[in-house]
Amino acid sequence: MPVYNAPLRDIRFVLHELIGMERFANLPGFKDASADVVDAILEEAGKFVGEVLQPLNQVGDREGCKFAAGEVATPTGFRQAYQTYCQGGWGGLAADPEHGGQGLPHLIGFALSELMSGANMAFAMYPGLSHGAYAAIERHGTPGQKASYLPKLASGEWTGTMNLTEPHCGTDLGLMRSRAEPQADGSYRITGTKIFISAGEHDLADNIVHLVLAKIPGGPEGVRGISLFIAPKFLPGADGSPGKRNTLACGSIEHKMGIHGNSTCVMNYDGAVGYLLGGAHRGLQAMFTMMNAARLGVGIQGLAQAEAAYQNAAIYARERRQGRSVAGAKDADAPADAIVVHPDVRRMLMTARAFTEGARALGLWTGLRIDLAHVHPDERTRRDAEDFVALLTPVIKGYFTDMGFEVANLAMQCYGGHGYIAEHGMEQFVRDARIAQIYEGANGVQALDLVGRKLPQNMGRLLRQFFHPLDVFLQAHAADAGLRELVGPLARAFGRLQQATAHIATAGLKDAEEAAAASSDYLRLFGLVALGWMWAEMAKVAQTKLKEGSAEPEFYRAKLATARFFMERMLPDTAALQAKATAGKRSLMELDAAVF
Repeated sequence: MPVYNAPLRDIRFVLHELIGMERFANLPGFKDASADVVDAILEEAGKFVGEVLQPLNQVGDREGCKFAAGEVATPTGFRQAYQTYCQGGWGGLAADPEHGGQGLPHLIGFALSELMSGANMAFAMYPGLSHGAYAAIERHGTPGQKASYLPKLASGEWTGTMNLTEPHCGTDLGLMRSRAEPQADGSYRITGTKIFISAGEHDLADNIVHLVLAKIPGGPEGVRGISLFIAPKFLPGADGSPGKRNTLACGSIEHKMGIHGNSTCVMNYDGAVGYLLGGAHRGLQAMFTMMNAARLGVGIQGLAQAEAAYQNAAIYARERRQGRSVAGAKDADAPADAIVVHPDVRRMLMTARAFTEGARALGLWTGLRIDLAHVHPDERTRRDAEDFVALLTPVIKGYFTDMGFEVANLAMQCYGGHGYIAEHGMEQFVRDARIAQIYEGANGVQALDLVGRKLPQNMGRLLRQFFHPLDVFLQAHAADAGLRELVGPLARAFGRLQQATAHIATAGLKDAEEAAAASSDYLRLFGLVALGWMWAEMAKVAQTKLKEGSAEPEFYRAKLATARFFMERMLPDTAALQAKATAGKRSLMELDAAVF
């Protein structure tokens, strides 16, 4: 049976030593998040995910959800686990105290999200979607809507969903057919079918708050005519409790490759009562609040599955004996050496370790900027933080999930034939990780978003929030003898990213297909440079701690060794990616479509 141990030491390293979140104690939310408080929360979270969620991961995979007569039953133990989640107040960790939350930084919510997804990704999706619904209503809702829905979502009494996709359209929402007819009382009646709705129906909570995209008749054509509506499963009564059943229902659930413990539903709206969220015909603006949060959350899922798979592969590699080291027997008293001695096994394990630790740093680094964008008193600082998050969102979603799947595959490979056998649990990590590359905007769409929207936005203003501080770091440490072996490769990789960016900017202005042809390789190039920056920053901290005589020298030496591996074995891929990103569209587009 696979294991999952919450990586608390590494999370604490990023929060306290790399980011130094205590420096922001003057900001709302941070003042109550001292190091002791944060560490206590993380310890309790580690116990919760290890004792409650992780044991249900394979249970959920084997049993799946059961559908009958419009109702969905979640796997054995999920309801009790969800009750424990709510009783622990985990849903309101970063929610506003005005709505019953604890008001802690979103940064801590990011860490909790990783722990929950690492222990049980399918379960974590139920409350994860609620956070997105909470964010959308908090930002775009009326005072009445906030009062009705936010406390229930924060407590976990109610859960949330997001309804975009229809049988005939996914990414191209302009083709949407769902309609919302206005009523005399100010409500709307929604009719249509939505598919692939995660957590659309289940038995965990008293109510499900669906956020539904639909078109109001007479509105503009295409995406400009889309509006967003709140359509709860049960209409709230006068006292706020679930009242009359709305005319919406789950028609079926999908049979999927992975995440079997989460219900993926076909939702039918038959004149269901809905309430406009945000302005009419401005649904995408409101929905993107939820989608952007969800995309970052999905990126964290990629990291989490990589971490869980890596942990098990590392244990197996230390215990499994097979052959002898090519350099000579390492354990002469045993009939064979542990496979961890073999360079190729080390390659796979080090790739996993370098990705997970680097991605964790970048994810939490971005989480901090979400907090700064919300609570910092300086307008320019808030704007700069928003720009950074906007730029990094497609990178985190795309690169983290691509690598999450790759790492899960590598970890499975470490097991050899045993990795292919279900009882070891490795093939579940691979299957669960795969969906993250697809949903919340397939990774090709993330790449298009990066080159087509984020790079040119506000005359390249977003890029400055990444390029400028990285350039400052490189210049500040160019002469640092202790960091030279890391800063040099990072500087060269950053130069490749700058050259690829300039190519896209110039070629893309002349021909949009040129930018699109470069997009996927460019996103991966960007992700590698971003992780390289994080590794250089972490190495700097580790060197300082070792010079100070840390009581944990092995921890910091491991950081430096992993940083060197990343710079020598992973970052050089940026050269090939730059070549591909600047190769032009011809070889991609010259074949006639009929040839395929």
